[in-house]
Amino acid sequence: MAGTAGPVWGRREQQDFRSRVRGTLLGVAVGDALGAPVDALDLDTIRRTQGAEGLTDLAPAFGRRGAVTHHTQLTLFTVDGLIRAQVRRDTGAWHPPTDLHRAYLRWATTQRDWGPDERRKEDGWLAREEWLYARRDPARTLLLGLGDATMGTLDAPKNPGEAGPEAAARSAPFGLLVGWDPQLVAQLAVECAAQTHGHPVGYLAAGAYAVLVHALARGDGLDTAVQRTLALLAARPGHQPVTDALQRALDAVRQGMPGAERVTELIGDATAEGLLSAAVYCALVGEDVRRGLCLAVNHAGPSAAAGALTGGLLGALHGETALPPAWLAELEGRPTVLELADDFAMEMTQGPALHTSATSSPAWLARYPRGA
Repeated sequence: MAGTAGPVWGRREQQDFRSRVRGTLLGVAVGDALGAPVDALDLDTIRRTQGAEGLTDLAPAFGRRGAVTHHTQLTLFTVDGLIRAQVRRDTGAWHPPTDLHRAYLRWATTQRDWGPDERRKEDGWLAREEWLYARRDPARTLLLGLGDATMGTLDAPKNPGEAGPEAAARSAPFGLLVGWDPQLVAQLAVECAAQTHGHPVGYLAAGAYAVLVHALARGDGLDTAVQRTLALLAARPGHQPVTDALQRALDAVRQGMPGAERVTELIGDATAEGLLSAAVYCALVGEDVRRGLCLAVNHAGPSAAAGALTGGLLGALHGETALPPAWLAELEGRPTVLELADDFAMEMTQGPALHTSATSSPAWLARYPRGA
């Protein structure tokens, strides 16, 4: 695949990249965890149960504070699939959508099985993390799309009428392929989204979100990232709803004080383009990460998805140290998220030192096997 050669990595560039990778993945997870307790509650209920300002801190969900949902689980398996694609490239096999599909099928197994099967060495380390076997209200669309071994494609997508936000909410890692051309980042995210979300709004919103993260991870500001994304979307059939949603986010910034009502209005029917619009808006107007995330989850809509999407943008923009440390301290699975983030950063910046077609680190191949 042309245009995937990485940049030349100095030590400072590697450190900045690792901070943005950590920030993106932790941002997705902490936004997801913040929104989980109020997911799909109406605004009156949120304010009645959480206080007049709504939710301003982590609250219990799934039996604990800081619990994540399927959005974080699938984001982690997206990272796993991307690393596996790079490792398999040594064999001459290079079709990342297939590697991502295999990763998503490993996630689907966690939703059916009681726990890891230690006999499946080809699963790699992530699928042996017991905490990922918790079932966190996955959308039926995901379970149907990944319910058999047939991979959805753009020509024959799974769930062709599905325009929900779940595919976009797992797509931040595609944007961390900073050495790739943005067109290729968008294409990969779109192809992988079609494995569960076959409506153009569902998969184009995922592609747009990946391109936004890509621009931020390369050092652009959010306004510039949105403009780059709008320009790239313009060439894609069916782009208008997603383009209009991004434009609405920009317009809303100039329409007075941020508030839950405006976020709810941007979300609309809670399809992918509305959640993308709200996430961009919250990232633009939030005075800091905490306020941006609180704005993203206090509304009558899918709060976990909105938090995850907003957190990914803010984490890519500012890096890990901008995230609220008290929230990170309670975040479910934080050691796993950090370990995977560092593995991804190491693979992308120092992959040839870990594996080639001639020689490879046995420990790395045990973590990310070249098989299925």
